[in-house]
Amino acid sequence: MKVVILAGGYGTRISEESQYKPKPMIELGEQPILWHIMKYYSSYGYDEFIILAGYKQYVIKEYFADYFLHNSDVSFDLSTNNMTVHNNNSEKWKVTVIDTGIDTMTGGRVRRVKDYIGNEPFMLTYGDGVCDVNLNALKEYHESHGKIATITMVSIAQQKGVLDVIDGRITAFREKDNKDGAFINGGYMILNPEIFDYLEGDETILEQEPMRRLAAEGQLMGFKHTGFWQCMDTQREKVRLEELWESGEAPWKRW
Repeated sequence: MKVVILAGGYGTRISEESQYKPKPMIELGEQPILWHIMKYYSSYGYDEFIILAGYKQYVIKEYFADYFLHNSDVSFDLSTNNMTVHNNNSEKWKVTVIDTGIDTMTGGRVRRVKDYIGNEPFMLTYGDGVCDVNLNALKEYHESHGKIATITMVSIAQQKGVLDVIDGRITAFREKDNKDGAFINGGYMILNPEIFDYLEGDETILEQEPMRRLAAEGQLMGFKHTGFWQCMDTQREKVRLEELWESGEAPWKRW
């Protein structure tokens, strides 16, 4: 199963760093948060990634093009223009980076991956959040109910899309209001290829009409996660994640 990662937005709420690079390329420790997310999926055996880039997409492409330079010792023979890689720290990943446009919305970005996915389910998440979700259990749950979409639900007081749930079935997908202490969309989704029928163009926002329509049709299911989950929308959240990583107790580190 392929893993699709949304990585094309501007990251305006953490503009201290995103003015120089895409938000998924902001580092925790010495690696981008995108790398942390990919390492987490890879720890469950998911090694084929499609990254939906947009804003400063060349930074993501250059990172993977020069992966050895970032992660291994290298020697350069300038007389022959050769490079030798020592203590090879490569991954067994296959990575496709797609330029989905600067201003394309989330649904429009996902729509552009159709030809790369084929007629099979795929995982989808955002390039700015880490967690300790059991991906094996998530996959089993998705396969058990036979609906088009499964969203990982987390309970946290943030301004995200709120999910009303009855027996696992998401009955409404809406914006948070002051009365909510509800589950929110934490990403880490699994979607069947029928999702592309709900995505009309670059202006489509996945979290609005497509999700609402899926919910209304009984095709949107929620996988409840009560463990760790944290996005990196702000500098304060970045500092918190960095502290967890530096402590050696980051909940998402399974490798």
